[in-house]
Amino acid sequence: MFSTPAFKGHVLARRILPGLPLTLGITLVYVAIIVVLPLGALVFKAASLGPEDYWRIISSERAVASYRITILCALAATLFNLVFGLSLAWIIVRYRFPGRRLIDALVDLPFALPTAVAGIALTTLFASNGWFGGPLGAIGIKVAYTPLGIIIAMAFTSLPFIVRTVQPVLEELDPALEEAGQTLGASDLEIFLRVILPQLAPSLLAGLSLSFARSLGEFGAIIFIAGNQPFDTEITALLAFIRLEEYDYPASAAIASVMLIAAFTMLAVTNLLQARALRYTVKG
Repeated sequence: MFSTPAFKGHVLARRILPGLPLTLGITLVYVAIIVVLPLGALVFKAASLGPEDYWRIISSERAVASYRITILCALAATLFNLVFGLSLAWIIVRYRFPGRRLIDALVDLPFALPTAVAGIALTTLFASNGWFGGPLGAIGIKVAYTPLGIIIAMAFTSLPFIVRTVQPVLEELDPALEEAGQTLGASDLEIFLRVILPQLAPSLLAGLSLSFARSLGEFGAIIFIAGNQPFDTEITALLAFIRLEEYDYPASAAIASVMLIAAFTMLAVTNLLQARALRYTVKG
């Protein structure tokens, strides 16, 4: 019974790559060099500080201000991307119009564009004499060199994560479920909230976590538009970089470790919520 074509195809599919020992060995070496080694060096350098020095550095007034600015701006950018990214994915999947493929391709532009170039472009557009900054300044809204500029830079660089995680799920949704809701007399809003949104929840959580993590770690696109004023527009990544330029490596590692802990905590919570959401969406 093991000679069926389906079984042979399954065996061949498993044997296309090298055997488990070689494949696993290459994977572990890659993870060790690219992920574990840099993070280990960061933790080791931060651990070289005593508990009192470590706490003094990470709890300083300037460091706490940078945490607040970074986290609040990242949250605002993520919430914006939740609404705009979901709407954009919906339009790309559900509608056909001239220029649709161009818009679909432009979604990946932040991935291909160097973040420094993105920061310069955004600063040029939103400066007081820029295309967008001039009209906004006329009504009293200043973007460049303010926290609003940080939010825009974070939203620009992290938008693709939500669009690309939600888009495939939208494409695979069974239209019969929506038709059943319409047959039962549900409104469009009720169908979206009770039928579509629960099925999108796991992918939305994944996209939100990736978008938030990218916003927390963004550097190149922000430093040009932020103004980098301590206690006002200075993000944590920039403060760590400043300590690095001052050759204060332990302080730089200590500040960076705070964001590392925050990122790991956020990912752990997100994975837990995503696993709970999958319980109600897995078929069968």
